[in-house]
Amino acid sequence: MLPPMTETPQPDWAEAAEARLVEAATPLAERLGWSQALVIQAAAEAGLSADDAALLLPGGPRDLAALLSRKHDQAALAALADIDPAGLKIRERIRRGVLARVEAAAADMAAVKRAVAFTALPANLGLGAGLLWESADRIWRWAGDTATDENHYSKRAILSGVIASTLGVRFTRGAHAAEQHLERAIERVMAFEKWKARLPSPLTLARDAAGLLGGLRYGRREAAPPAQALLSPPEAGTAG
Repeated sequence: MLPPMTETPQPDWAEAAEARLVEAATPLAERLGWSQALVIQAAAEAGLSADDAALLLPGGPRDLAALLSRKHDQAALAALADIDPAGLKIRERIRRGVLARVEAAAADMAAVKRAVAFTALPANLGLGAGLLWESADRIWRWAGDTATDENHYSKRAILSGVIASTLGVRFTRGAHAAEQHLERAIERVMAFEKWKARLPSPLTLARDAAGLLGGLRYGRREAAPPAQALLSPPEAGTAG
């Protein structure tokens, strides 16, 4: 579960103080790790008291990790501000959005590596997944997505995985390898989406399944439901 955004009667002060905390923490993270010690030292360097730090970061390093991720979300959107997504195909919108988000994180690579290790701890897995979801949601909204059905969730879940894997390649093998990885990932996603579009509606599947079960129940040897032929995903080699 994501840490709640702190409520305060002085939002301008809070936003400025949070920004100072993140900026102070970034160069310290490689040495101190993503820890309470990092929170304490960053607060001191940002000119904040222990009480101020506790008010802004009641969840300690968990809240600090959320601030760093949201800082990179905002930096990605700023980098995309001059691009009109309406003039691009959807795959190009997603490619540019993911690359912008990955490069924003790469600017603070040492700190992000420590933050990723922190969110990979069992107690923080939900936090890490939620922050990836936020990033995917911001990219999809920039790309013009208006889906409100189950596609709203599946798109963000899939893109969360694409962002995470591309970020991993960027940090271990460099920018060029990350771009190549992203192209392949988008090809696989597009192939999956084309296959998914061929699926019949849930009502059709339910009707056909009920008919098949009824035939088995009463001993009739009926052919498999027509919809069944569509339930095989695309061959691995067709994704590019």
